[in-house]
Amino acid sequence: MAGQSRKWMILVATIWIQAFTGTNFDFSSYSSDLKSVLGISQVQLNYLAVASDLGKALGWSSGLALLYMPLWAVLFMAAFMGLFGYGLQWLVIQNLVSLPYFLVFLLCLLAGCSICWFNTVCFILCIRNFPSNRALALSLTISFNGVSPALYTLAANAINSGDDALYLLLNSALPLFTSIVALGPILRQPLLDPLPTDAVRRDSLIFLILNFLAVLTGLYLLLLDSISSVASTARLLFGGAILLLLLPLCIPGIVVARNWAHQNIYSSFRLHGSGFNLVDVDDLELHKELLGQDNNSNGIAYIANGNASANRDVAAESDGCCERVMEKDRLAMLGEEHRASVLVRRWDFWLYYIAYFCGATVGLVYSNNIGQIAESLGYSSKTTTLVTLYSSFSFFGRLLSAAPDFIRGKVYFARTGWMAIALLPTPIAFFLLAASGGGAALHAGTALIGLSSGFIFAAAVSITSELFGPNSVGVNHNILITNIPVGSLLYGLLAALVYDANAGSSFGIMGDAVVCMGRGCYLQTFVWWACISIVGLASSVLLFLRTRPAYERFEQNRIQTQLY
Repeated sequence: MAGQSRKWMILVATIWIQAFTGTNFDFSSYSSDLKSVLGISQVQLNYLAVASDLGKALGWSSGLALLYMPLWAVLFMAAFMGLFGYGLQWLVIQNLVSLPYFLVFLLCLLAGCSICWFNTVCFILCIRNFPSNRALALSLTISFNGVSPALYTLAANAINSGDDALYLLLNSALPLFTSIVALGPILRQPLLDPLPTDAVRRDSLIFLILNFLAVLTGLYLLLLDSISSVASTARLLFGGAILLLLLPLCIPGIVVARNWAHQNIYSSFRLHGSGFNLVDVDDLELHKELLGQDNNSNGIAYIANGNASANRDVAAESDGCCERVMEKDRLAMLGEEHRASVLVRRWDFWLYYIAYFCGATVGLVYSNNIGQIAESLGYSSKTTTLVTLYSSFSFFGRLLSAAPDFIRGKVYFARTGWMAIALLPTPIAFFLLAASGGGAALHAGTALIGLSSGFIFAAAVSITSELFGPNSVGVNHNILITNIPVGSLLYGLLAALVYDANAGSSFGIMGDAVVCMGRGCYLQTFVWWACISIVGLASSVLLFLRTRPAYERFEQNRIQTQLY
């Protein structure tokens, strides 16, 4: 009983860590000040954003560190990376120290690496403590990473709403403080025995309650942010946000009370006839078996290209040249463990990579440019509101990534198909931004891009696990997200070159930096980003079509297992 209670404490600690370590999302809040103090061009500012994202390319280092160091040590190494990386940038922007551009670039890289290390710690905690509800735990905790900008906006406004550099100070200090608070539950991780089937069902109900609390938190931050410019109001709202983050602490008490009631009350009578069935228990057990939890001969195996029976099965569904292309090297079953050397030779992986690269990554680059976009359109005073809007809808998108697991009993659809649907709002948003430079279009486009990107950020971990093996997800997912720094460089450079080219005809002066003003600063960029996101959408649809038979075969196996 104590072990079950402590695992929920660990989940709450993971939520706190994620909520206060999404520090790369608030780059736009202080980027204009950083550009002015350093006296750099838009292209050089873009390289600083790339440096932060480049930390994700070093994500493998956190997995390597976990082989030789305890989890708590990796957590605090991440915290001190952020303290050093963001703290020195704050000193630079306050003109307390003077550093060359190259060292500031390295500080951004270090800060970005710290975020990746925090994420790895959270992934490991969820996977270890919730093996039967891994997807629900991951989507819930990852979603809170999207509320970081809104929380930091409230905290900054509560202290001094006129000091954008304050974000850097908060970025350096709050993750360290959160790590100290979360240390207790992490040090007391329980040794969990396999859950009985009724306990798995009750855990799923608790996840439903936690998702409801998460939606409440997101709505609170989204709807009340607009009135947080006054310091006294911001302090009150920030206190309310902290209270909402503390509410899940009631879960351990609920677990103990529930178990007591089950032993002392429920055993005396039994209720029948309930039609509520959140997550099918047999399905969860089948997930554990088929996704390689036991690594035995009953686990899922995929049938490679040379397996004749699989080729006949796939070929029976198609004919023609285009269909033969669809058949080539496609996954026949889910869950086979893929080494990195095998992964990079699979067509399905590269379709997945392109879908992410041309979808969610474009949305992330947009978030890095929100400050300059708002400034060029004459809405510089709305920058923090737009950052909060993006982060809040990113948060809701991440929560929605759990929907396939909640509704699976009634509506079954391949997770790769959900990803394709989630990519659809991105090109619509960019065309909307290109067509209108008004405030309504800016807010609507920002919300749509945040929603789309957030869904993919959260769903990608589960998709990687299902397509290429759960035991290899730590390595394989870090290979996948190497697209983020590459996309940040290419897409950000495209935006910066267009920005600087238009600054010559319509510009202002801010410190030593030239500022572009007008719709032309980003018009061509929005059109290019829309076209790129259409490529990502097409790639995701192709991935869905190629993987749909594998998902359907998995569902058939699940149904057959239930019948027997």
